[in-house]
Amino acid sequence: MSRHVLVLAGGLSYEREVSLRSGRRVADALRRSGVDATIRDVDAGLLTALETERPDAVFIALHGASGEDGSLRGVLDLLGIPYVGAGADASRVAWDKAAAKAQLRAVGLPTPDWIALPHETFRELGAQALLDRIVARLEMPLMVKPAEGGSGLGAQAVRTVEELPSAMVGCFGYCDTALIERFASGADIAVSVIETPDGPTALPAVEIVPADGVYDYTARYTAGTTTWHAPARLDPEIAERVAETAVAAHDALELRDLSRVDLLVDEAGGIQVLEVNVSPGLTETSLLPIAVQAAGLDFGAVLLDLVEQSIKRGI
Repeated sequence: MSRHVLVLAGGLSYEREVSLRSGRRVADALRRSGVDATIRDVDAGLLTALETERPDAVFIALHGASGEDGSLRGVLDLLGIPYVGAGADASRVAWDKAAAKAQLRAVGLPTPDWIALPHETFRELGAQALLDRIVARLEMPLMVKPAEGGSGLGAQAVRTVEELPSAMVGCFGYCDTALIERFASGADIAVSVIETPDGPTALPAVEIVPADGVYDYTARYTAGTTTWHAPARLDPEIAERVAETAVAAHDALELRDLSRVDLLVDEAGGIQVLEVNVSPGLTETSLLPIAVQAAGLDFGAVLLDLVEQSIKRGI
């Protein structure tokens, strides 16, 4: 009997359009694998739909808060409906980049030094005074990004002190809390991790080479603006360490089913974990599907295995 899988996509985050593209690709791939897959947005009718047309499982293709902060996953837990992906509690930690970095560092995984401060703190204590102390502590250059969110929205590399105020303003346009990191240079590497019967497994690393050197929203989702190398152009020993680091990050945050770990590898082979995504993009230009193809796997079959895994696990 065909499985009925409800693919949740859309939502009201800044990443709505990306989510819709991810959802369509997931649904199409599942249908090719013999699954009865339907796509639905998140709205006031969702609870009724889940209870009256109860699916065998839910595949969360939502990006941004609704799909990644754990709240919707908590609702699915409440309803007793299995879903693919990390649980509610683990998602809440991974969604908060500062909390996730602290947990990664607690288990010995390298991540750039950082400070996370809400907009309100800058208003109360004086923006310039705080920025001066941040520069003195972390040194230039810096990376400024929203503490919550993805797709490169609101993120900016800051190479001079003069650029910092405008970067902060841009960041606060997407999130009330800014994560300010010591800038780490190196090759942009993404490692997708999927759960198999043998445990979490790293797919081939993908090296990201944006045309203008910045992997921002445009570079991520506009065809022709970024070159990917899959597998990444890494020495075998470094590639093995990158894979091990990605799986260790997945485990440290207590994730399940699938994740994507973003890292930097410097010229000496040093590795820095930047962030971990619990609901990675699944569009035609997204990194997890590229990694699946590089591994010689069928995208639909991988998704179906994750669905069956979630049904077997329950909630």
